[in-house]
Parts: sequence; C-alpha cells; structure tokens
Amino acid sequence: MSKAYAKIIVHGSPISKSNFKLSNLKGRSILPYNSGKYHDRYAIYEEQIAYEARLQNPNTILTESLIAVLKVYYKSKKRHPDTTNIPKSIFDGIEKSGLIINDAQIRRLILEEYYDNQNPRFELELLGESTYYINYEIRERDSTLDPIEYSAPSNKKSSYISKTKDSNKNLNITCCEICGKPLKKEEAISANKGQTLICKNCLRKLF
Repeated sequence: MSKAYAKIIVHGSPISKSNFKLSNLKGRSILPYNSGKYHDRYAIYEEQIAYEARLQNPNTILTESLIAVLKVYYKSKKRHPDTTNIPKSIFDGIEKSGLIINDAQIRRLILEEYYDNQNPRFELELLGESTYYINYEIRERDSTLDPIEYSAPSNKKSSYISKTKDSNKNLNITCCEICGKPLKKEEAISANKGQTLICKNCLRKLF
C-alpha cells in the first residue's frame, strides 16, 4: 500500500482570493474568469494551481485526513497578501484538481512565510494522518534577531484624525484604500457593500 503523500510547487507570486472578489447586483460574491479585466487574475491562478497539482501528482487521489505543510515565498517582505488568507485560496485550487476530495480533509496545517525575489512561489506537502504525524516545539533563541516590523494595513488607515491649525476640532479624513490619498466625500466610490472606499483613478486602474 502506497503512502498518502503529495507535493505541489507553483511558481509565481502567491495571491489571495479575498483581493479579487466582486459582488453582483444581488450582493453575491463572484470571481470573474473571462471578463478581460484585472479581477480575472485569481480565477486564472486557481486554474494554474489545479493544473500543476494534477501534473505533478498523476494518478494520485488523497481521500483521508491530511497534514499540510505550506511554505509561501514572496518577492518582497513589505508588499504581499496576508499570509493567513493564502491557504484557503490554494486549497480551493488543489480541490479543483481532484488531488483531494474536499479541503476539509486538511486537519493540521503548518504555514511558513519566506522571501525569494528571484523565484516567488508556494510549496505544499500533503501527508496522510494514517502514516504521518506532527511533532514540533517552540524554543527561545540563543541570540535574538532583528525583528521584522509591520505597519498598519491600508484598511486601518482609511479613517484617521487630523487636527487643523486654526481649529481645535477633530476632522475625520477618508482615504482611498488602495493608494491612501485623502478623499472628499463626493469623490469617494463605494465598493464591497460600502465597506471599501476608493478614488476614481484607482477604479480606472482596476478595470
């Protein structure tokens, strides 16, 4: 009996489905595929994942509960999707390939973030729990490293308090969630059921 194991490597900068969702007139989330516009990018990426998963693991179907070890390699330390949003996006593509039956099979997940500006990619190992198990520990370093510091995400900066020079009143300033530039209310374009505000210039770039 062969061991339940598969490995998939997909080259290219990993992307998250959450960045490419649109809503139709009924408010339902949709993922465009052949609109010829920027939002097609995720659906095409999902197809690439499915293709590579099947090509790299021919005649393999994993039906049991699984351990997943996912290593994500970004081009940049500063500009990349939230790594916590990446697994769902990848597993949707793996499920579409037929390599697994359902992404609910993933019962244990190790997720690691790395950087490779020459070869961004993700590497995923799937291991059947009937054969493999996880044994890990967290230890304190003998010597500390320079911390990787993070700033607040753009959606936290969309509303901030600014004091004017000639007034003690606080003024709420709304900013475009893509470019971060201040917006006047009449210039703001609402998206994502009113939760996202963007400027006209950024809207034109998206479409």
